[in-house]
Amino acid sequence: MHQPPDTHRSDSSYTLHGDDIHDPYLWMEESNEDIDAWIDAQNEYADAYLTPIPIRNELRPRFESYARTTEYGTVVSRPSGYFQSIERPDDEQPILTYRESLEDERMVLIDPNEWSDDGALSMGWWSLSPEGDLIAYGVQEGGQEQFDIVVMELESDDEIDQLVELGRAGRPAWTPGGFFYVSTGSVEEGTQLEKAIYHHTTGTPQSDDSLIREVTEPSRWPGATTDRDGKHLLVVDSVDWERTELWYSPLEDRALEPLLIDTEYVFHPLIHEDTLYLRTNHGADTYRLLATSLPPQSTPLDPDELEEIIPAREGILESVTIAEGHLLARYQTDVISTVEVFDLDGASVGSVDLPGRGTVTGLAGNRDAVEAFLSYESFDHQPGVYRVDPTTGALSELDRVDIDPELEIVFEQRWFESADGTEVPMFVVHRADLDIDEPAPALLYGYGGYEVSQRPGYPRFGIEFLRAGGVYAQANLRGGGEFGKAWHQAARHDRKQRTFDDMIAAAETLFEDGYTSPERLAIRGGSNGGLTVGAVMTQRPELVRAVVCEVPLLDMLRFHRFLLGSSWTSEYGSPDDPAAYEWIRAYSPYHHVEERAYPAVLFKTAESDSRVHPVHAWKMTARMQALATNDRRIICKTNRDTGHGTGKPTWMVVEEALDVWGFLFDQLGMIE
Repeated sequence: MHQPPDTHRSDSSYTLHGDDIHDPYLWMEESNEDIDAWIDAQNEYADAYLTPIPIRNELRPRFESYARTTEYGTVVSRPSGYFQSIERPDDEQPILTYRESLEDERMVLIDPNEWSDDGALSMGWWSLSPEGDLIAYGVQEGGQEQFDIVVMELESDDEIDQLVELGRAGRPAWTPGGFFYVSTGSVEEGTQLEKAIYHHTTGTPQSDDSLIREVTEPSRWPGATTDRDGKHLLVVDSVDWERTELWYSPLEDRALEPLLIDTEYVFHPLIHEDTLYLRTNHGADTYRLLATSLPPQSTPLDPDELEEIIPAREGILESVTIAEGHLLARYQTDVISTVEVFDLDGASVGSVDLPGRGTVTGLAGNRDAVEAFLSYESFDHQPGVYRVDPTTGALSELDRVDIDPELEIVFEQRWFESADGTEVPMFVVHRADLDIDEPAPALLYGYGGYEVSQRPGYPRFGIEFLRAGGVYAQANLRGGGEFGKAWHQAARHDRKQRTFDDMIAAAETLFEDGYTSPERLAIRGGSNGGLTVGAVMTQRPELVRAVVCEVPLLDMLRFHRFLLGSSWTSEYGSPDDPAAYEWIRAYSPYHHVEERAYPAVLFKTAESDSRVHPVHAWKMTARMQALATNDRRIICKTNRDTGHGTGKPTWMVVEEALDVWGFLFDQLGMIE
């Protein structure tokens, strides 16, 4: 039996709604030398198992090859030219490039690889002024999502501004002579949920920036939107992950008035000249496009009186962009992307001829030319970047990832019945010549939350798993956004168990269809998906052989006490509410670990995660190691040099992929 390091157990407990909650690992919630020593011991224990796995050395050069292939971001155009992020084979971080025309050679504008030797500093995002003469970009260290903003002038390459210690700052909203930006408090001070919008005038000290709006409500996240002509200002609050509120002002006076408030719907704004387009689920579970003139004749607006430009249809209207005289609408129908073209009044022009059944991952219009740019990929199609002619729907390929695995991949969409009779879809992916005459090793991935869709994507590091005869399944669990607001609402609050029921039914369907068996099935999920797999392995541990649980939420009675957790009570409910406590306690994975046999588990977390505290993975690891009655590996790998997932250098991406896939190959019996 492989003995993990000892973990101190205390007699600590707390009382919640009259219940005594015994928690022997409460001490792990405090940063101190003891938790540092625990992390070191667990990492050493994990590496002692993961590093010698025989397949790891075989996978390493292939993973290096797949990772160190030129990757291309979606082209963004401005009157000054074309901008695109690219990660070259020898880069640890993507660079930002520029060319005046699509026929020109790219020039490197910003190269984060020059900022640090190990790729720890990264460009989290970048934003262009309306004319493309200024570039603002966010600098973060160790993937912590805590940004400084740097402003650069295109013509001179001069750095003209640096705004520091802005917390979770995002892309700015440009104005003539400056921009609006969001600043939050810091991780260290526990003030990330204190947000404010400021205006900065380029070339002036940060201390002179003017405060526009402050927000302290945990689940309310503000942002600013402006038009390219510098006439209109919108402040947009995302509230409770399910609705928005909008305020408007002529840009010159910044006297905000309520535009759309006290609704239960989402309104995503797009300003074009003096027209405000609103993508909304008001009156349309799958979203539609409305419009009104700016400035408004009166405020607040009545959404029932707005002009409908694009009606709702069966597919989800995911985004809208503008190319000269055209609206390009990206849809998701049965989890497959399509792009439709309309004129500015909503009359249909036609559709874009996409390469296959997959996902449009980026769509950017050129408002000064009849062209747009999109990124596309699928399980069987490597990521590519394309120019779109909206008048014909024709695509011309600009760039494509060049991976030649000499492997033909096929996939199908399988619908299955969940516990309450709901039909749920799942993609099943394998190599084309796979003959499943006996249960194959399989990996099932699930998420199911926050109205986020899980769509087809190229399985870069999963290629070797498929080559070796593995089957990959991706379930579109309720709680996600695959079928609109109702699909999300179906698995929130007291209905969260439906997400887990869907995941369990997906696994059982794979068994019934003959793809795999409990001894050959692994499940994987991260963040909210970590909660999903955590619930499945505590409710039905006999269902799977192995679990990969990444940056997870697991102690659901205390999740709201850490980092951004209090902003998530709108998704799960608050444990401080007696009614919500009952349904959360019923599934909280950490509180359902007991003496019994469990699957092998690889917990992966990050010490610098500024979203989900790593204590979830730490406490769950300790409790499972203490109570598991079998000898399957339960290991926890804590990365000390990164956060929730963004900004990782290429070398780290490769190492983490080797950990995950080496673990799966070993646990699923794929090593001869």
